[in-house]
Amino acid sequence: MNIDNTASQMRKGVLEFCILSVIKQGEAYPSDIIEIMKAANFNLLEGTLYPLLTRLKNAELLTYRWVESNSGPPRKYFSLTEKGAAFYTELEATWNELANAVKAVTENNSTNFNNPNFNQP
Repeated sequence: MNIDNTASQMRKGVLEFCILSVIKQGEAYPSDIIEIMKAANFNLLEGTLYPLLTRLKNAELLTYRWVESNSGPPRKYFSLTEKGAAFYTELEATWNELANAVKAVTENNSTNFNNPNFNQP
């Protein structure tokens, strides 16, 4: 098995949640999203971000507005729609359930093995 492939798949699984989390904090410009993700040690490339933002916009989870820039072309700032905020709330609950389950499995193995209802091989 290749750990890089497995790690990549794990990151892809939480990417949408992380991007929506950034945008939920306030209107966001794509390069700012990339910088926030990099600062969290979650490397994200433009070639990955832009298609995902388009997909989320097409699903009516995001909207955007154009803002004129003094140093180049206008910038597209993304924000959550009402539908996006509701979706984020559901995604956050799912993430919390998953994170708690993973924590229970990975940190409490000895407790599980001492549980009489736990079937050992």
